[in-house]
Amino acid sequence: MTKFTPSSEFEPIIPLERTFDALYGLEMLELTPDVARAKVEVKEHHMQPMGLVHGGVFAAIAESLSSAATAVAVVPEGNSAQGLSNQTSFLRPILSGTIHAVARPRHKGRTTWVWEVEISDDQDRLCALVRMTIAVRPLSV
Repeated sequence: MTKFTPSSEFEPIIPLERTFDALYGLEMLELTPDVARAKVEVKEHHMQPMGLVHGGVFAAIAESLSSAATAVAVVPEGNSAQGLSNQTSFLRPILSGTIHAVARPRHKGRTTWVWEVEISDDQDRLCALVRMTIAVRPLSV
């Protein structure tokens, strides 16, 4: 898989290297309206004080992945995609290595998309399950 580069139909307002996602090291691997994949190499700044990856990292990965994948489909139609709801179930901790995320849409509506995001560790063990609802709204001009 190759590193994600935005298409001419989906140009971000702020360059990706200056966003929150760049700050924590999100690497988009695949981004389509039907599946999205990303990874983050675990570093000390991802951890909470007890040595586990902070749950907010999982939530951020899921929101960014599902928002961007929805945007790929809706921006060319004159809409934006933005997180509306993020419900994360933490199943097992990640202590080191790489965080892997795969998002798949469960519903593609006119005003909302619903995604399920599976977050796993290097041993392919499910560590978190996230349900993301993305709002689809007209782009502001």
